Amino acid sequence: MPRIPRSAIKAPGLCYHVFSRISGQQFLLGEVEQQYLLELMRHLSQVFFVKVFSFSILSNHFHLVVQMQESEAYTDAELEGRFRLYYGDKPSFTEEEAKICRRRWSDLSEYMKQIKKRFSGWYNRRHDRRGALWSGRFESVVLEYDEALLKCMAYADLNAVRANLVDRPESYRFCSLGYHVQSGNPGNFLSLELPEAYLQGKTTLQAYRRYVYEEGGVARNDGRRQIPAAVLRKEAARNYELDRAAVLRHRCRYFTRSVALGSRSFVREFWSRIQPLLQATGNREPVAVPISQGFFSLRRV
Repeated sequence: MPRIPRSAIKAPGLCYHVFSRISGQQFLLGEVEQQYLLELMRHLSQVFFVKVFSFSILSNHFHLVVQMQESEAYTDAELEGRFRLYYGDKPSFTEEEAKICRRRWSDLSEYMKQIKKRFSGWYNRRHDRRGALWSGRFESVVLEYDEALLKCMAYADLNAVRANLVDRPESYRFCSLGYHVQSGNPGNFLSLELPEAYLQGKTTLQAYRRYVYEEGGVARNDGRRQIPAAVLRKEAARNYELDRAAVLRHRCRYFTRSVALGSRSFVREFWSRIQPLLQATGNREPVAVPISQGFFSLRRV
């Protein structure tokens, strides 16, 4: 079947599963590269009119489950805020530029183009590399806002389990469940507006974890790994709720990778001391840590 032109299915409100692979299926994305790609997705999702439901970043590809939003739903003031976030101190924000931004930032193709182009430029500079990084254009599937959406969200979150990297999806940093549990979803990067039929009286994260675990516990005939039965039984026994101890276990990286950890003023003072030694330019703002209120880290982990 020939490729369907992007313009044929472009419409605000549609949900999509989009994914892209590294050229030649090379395993080029280490932890530093995965973190940069995640931060790039976060940044551009604050600019574009997009709702991100789920993501997963592996060493040779990434997944996003998103919904493009109507540009008219955003006020001129909100649009200008996104304009400043995107262009920095560019002085002019004309009516013509506003029209262009409203058109571009509701376009899935432009959103994916920016993610892939910016990342490949950064990656090639970092690794003194030339040539195409991604294997052609991104691929996409249009999803009904129903079980199809949930299944694709779970599919993305279960990638690390299928690849035998973890037993539990939230133990993997670079997927949406890991982001919710380990980081606390800062900035509300991810949406958990699930179809009401699947909440079943539970909180949205609890309901989604149940759905993912039940999907991930189904045996597959393609040889790929499933969530171990013992793990599934344990989660079912506690009704898929995460207690505080479990959350702290997942967030313990802050105690080992933060460089500095404490109050906002303490972290700022520490940075002012080491900045000249590192010959670093610019300010580095402390990052709120979802361990306890008032905790900050020098590094986002």
